[in-house]
Amino acid sequence: MSDLEVLEKTGTDAVKRLRKRKLASGKPFMINSKDLPAKQSYLEYPNGTIAIVTIGSDARSFVTLRTLTRAEARLVLRQHDLL
Repeated sequence: MSDLEVLEKTGTDAVKRLRKRKLASGKPFMINSKDLPAKQSYLEYPNGTIAIVTIGSDARSFVTLRTLTRAEARLVLRQHDLL
């Protein structure tokens, strides 16, 4: 395994641990994706739902644009190696 591959794996593992901790503590986890327009992200909630969100006008909250179907949510997690 190259140094770059080791570094990528280390980063991926850290993100997975953070996701697990956030969801276990009842907090949502933000998934940034190049597949979404600028200023939009996925927000995964502890109950398993995922919504597409943007930052609210107060810059401290999120505005939900759309909640994904179960199938869409699974696809997003798979695409981001979070399953």
